[in-house]
Amino acid sequence: MKKLIACVCLLVFGVSIHAAAQNSRWSLMGKLQDSQSEALRSATVTLLSTADSTLLAFGISDAKGAFEIRNISEESCLVQVTFMGMETFYSLVERPENSLSLDLGIIQMKEKTADLDEFTIQDIAPITIKNDSLEYHADAFKTQPNANVEELLKRLPGVEVDQEGNIKAQGETVNRILVDGKEFFGTDPKLATKNLLAEAIEKVQILDRRSEQSQFTGIDDGQREKTINLKLKEDFKKGFFGNFTGGYGEDQRYKLQGNLNRFSEKQQLSFLGLSNNINEQGFSIADYLNFQGGVQSMGAAGGQVRVTVGGLGGGSAGIPINSGQRMNGIMDSHAYGANVNQDFSKNTQLRSSYFFNQLNHQISQDIDRLNFFPSGNFTFEERSIQDNASSNHRLNLIVDHRIDSLNSFRSTTNAQITQSDRFGRSETANRDLDGNLLNRGERTNLTKGDSYQANTEMLLRHRFNKPGQTISANLTFGFNASDFDGLLSATNEFFGESPSIEVIEQENRQQNQAINYGANVSYTSPLGGRKYLELVYNFRQNRSEVDRAVYDRDGENLIFNQALSNRFNAVYTYHRPGANVSYNAGKYNLVAGLALQATTLNGELLLFDETVSNNFQNLLPSLRMNYSMSNTKNLMFNYQTSVNEPNIEQLQPVINNADPLNIYVGNPTLRPAYNHRWQVNYNSFDMGKFINIFANGFANFTENAIVNAQSIDERQVRTITPVNVRNNMLFGGTFNLGFPIPSLNSRFNLGPNINYSNGYNQINELEDRIQINNLGGNLRYDFTWNEFVNLGLSSNISRQSTAYTFNPQQNQLFFNQNYNVDLGLTFLEKYAFAANFNYLKFNSRTTDFNEAIPLLNISLSRFILKNNMGEIKLSGNNLLDQNIGVSQRADVNFIEQSVTNNLGRIIMLSFTYKLNSRLNPLNSLGRPGSAGPVRIMRM
Repeated sequence: MKKLIACVCLLVFGVSIHAAAQNSRWSLMGKLQDSQSEALRSATVTLLSTADSTLLAFGISDAKGAFEIRNISEESCLVQVTFMGMETFYSLVERPENSLSLDLGIIQMKEKTADLDEFTIQDIAPITIKNDSLEYHADAFKTQPNANVEELLKRLPGVEVDQEGNIKAQGETVNRILVDGKEFFGTDPKLATKNLLAEAIEKVQILDRRSEQSQFTGIDDGQREKTINLKLKEDFKKGFFGNFTGGYGEDQRYKLQGNLNRFSEKQQLSFLGLSNNINEQGFSIADYLNFQGGVQSMGAAGGQVRVTVGGLGGGSAGIPINSGQRMNGIMDSHAYGANVNQDFSKNTQLRSSYFFNQLNHQISQDIDRLNFFPSGNFTFEERSIQDNASSNHRLNLIVDHRIDSLNSFRSTTNAQITQSDRFGRSETANRDLDGNLLNRGERTNLTKGDSYQANTEMLLRHRFNKPGQTISANLTFGFNASDFDGLLSATNEFFGESPSIEVIEQENRQQNQAINYGANVSYTSPLGGRKYLELVYNFRQNRSEVDRAVYDRDGENLIFNQALSNRFNAVYTYHRPGANVSYNAGKYNLVAGLALQATTLNGELLLFDETVSNNFQNLLPSLRMNYSMSNTKNLMFNYQTSVNEPNIEQLQPVINNADPLNIYVGNPTLRPAYNHRWQVNYNSFDMGKFINIFANGFANFTENAIVNAQSIDERQVRTITPVNVRNNMLFGGTFNLGFPIPSLNSRFNLGPNINYSNGYNQINELEDRIQINNLGGNLRYDFTWNEFVNLGLSSNISRQSTAYTFNPQQNQLFFNQNYNVDLGLTFLEKYAFAANFNYLKFNSRTTDFNEAIPLLNISLSRFILKNNMGEIKLSGNNLLDQNIGVSQRADVNFIEQSVTNNLGRIIMLSFTYKLNSRLNPLNSLGRPGSAGPVRIMRM
């Protein structure tokens, strides 16, 4: 392994030295001014080849209008300067004879009045700045034939795409991608980046999208969402375009995937589909959570339950570490969808999408856990198999209608239907540190059922004649229902002084139904002096009913078990009046708010003839500041408070025994947790040097934190109950620095991070303080040589330690490491080679756990047919045949390692066919935006 990494490093070093050892390079500089001798900031300076006008290099002018392009190797080149509203400037320059730099002096740009009379050229400014947006000209960043948008984004300065396809632009996460300004399959960016062709894109626009409320009122509320808009080439707005892939490999492994698109100015049609048994997903993590049953799976009738214990501020205090983003188990995926956007007029638009996915997932898993308790430590072992199947239909519908210049209407509707069938079988054992059995059990769970969900919102908005004075009302309605049947069969054997055997045979059925409705009214008015007032009132009511019946099987008879059954109804009512005052002063804005939240809970436990009633009142202050130092520098501060109120499942004292050795019981005396969150973000991107800096710091402070306390009895049966504990605290930060080394065609990204938490939990009724430290970071190096070579080296390392007050000897420490090498080569014009090597290493100083997984993927492609329409690819995934996945995590009183089955080696031959209207010869004759190098014609 070390030899392989050393060879790769030598390869990078050798290529870099070769690039640096080329002919002595020179620099070009100058200063840009307008006709009034004012400096032109953020103008694009491009160097083009005199032979065929292809792009050589580019730069951006600074605040004083100065620019400098270094490391030029050509003897002569054409300089092109572009600026919005100005005529494009051209000049032919040659290498200086007795100097390594050439100063063009002051260049005065002229306002655009007429076409140039000396040159006719298709401008190709790689990057331009327009107000608050950043534009990349896609043709200036070469990708391989048939590449998708994700590959294009990887080549853009200031944009990062990780192994899972998550996108960061200028250091901020991108959660939304638009196509020609319109939604594409809702808010899942990957459906656009993984399915649209890179060559269909004319421009990639990076936007700081303001909130819907801010866009309507015209009042900047400081809220921003980093958004990418993909502007299509005109050629791709006429006719259909897309691609289709089919592949087959050993052991009957296959892959089918395709998409078809037709876009015009008023209509967007997109269709996509996939089917494979090689663990590839074409949808978001939200869909996968729906498949697993989401956070509600704990209440599924008879379903297998895993309760994550404890947590600082509620939930899990540990930081789960996965095995290099691999999907564990064996999965068959089938999905298809359609996206339809229609502009009926300038006042009425429709945005709609339908998506279906079906998953079949088989998992076998071994878990080894070391538990720490004040009374002594013990080990836990679990060997389990799961066979889960699910299908999901999802519909989204948005209608926007502008009634007139002052009134508008917006309707948003989404609906889901999910059918699931889950099977789980496990064998567990608890042992003392000498290896003696304390208990062991065998368990089988079956769960089958359907769930339904529908939500709709109606937003009515009115703008008064006075600027900044508006009123809006948002009405909401939601419906959720589910119906599950379950079976639990378990045998538990207990050892020690009083050995015994417990057999459980149960059937159960659970029906849930929930209805929620509410209204939010907002009124804004100017106060003068760039100050604005917003008055807000929010009302919401949630009504839920649960009917869970559990029956013990006695031969052919079923006996109702009231202790485990439950019938209840609950009504949550929220009233939240509030006010916000904002101040906008050009470069910065400030928003301060205060709200009063009053919550009432009334519930009935019908089987126990008991009621649950609680009233909570809380003041919720907030403060948000946004300071835009420039188009590429921003500082943001945010302070918010919130209330985490216990839900009805946490409040009801009903036993859930889906895992008889790990029982969950609610707590009717719970109080709401009150959260304070501070956050500071700094973001800077130097357009001239392509250096990006992003820093984030946060702190969370929780009063009356809700955590899952645990106790263990003499039979080693664990009971988990939510309780309130003292204040918990969590703080941390991340830093990211990215910078290029143009002389080596290289770019570095460095990102350290740190998290620290200090909180309390209850173990066997003893309150214990727990401190968790996580220190880590990532480092990435990228080398690019034109479109021929792309090399990426990256590492991600995490160190986590956990310290306990009740017994410092049980403190935990483990490391997770991930090293990755990506290599892409294009050669002989028609061939492409790609390789990926991933090395995962897991080490625990507490349990002496030490596991390493090397993963190697290689592919060779041959492009065929006219315009590289076809691609034949031979690929080998997981060539080292590593058919397991490994992970480890620590929580409040244990450290755990798990080993899961995975796909082994896959050799596959596939064919991809690319369809688009640009293959018509008449469409490629001089049409603006067509592919290929830029040509200059002398007149």
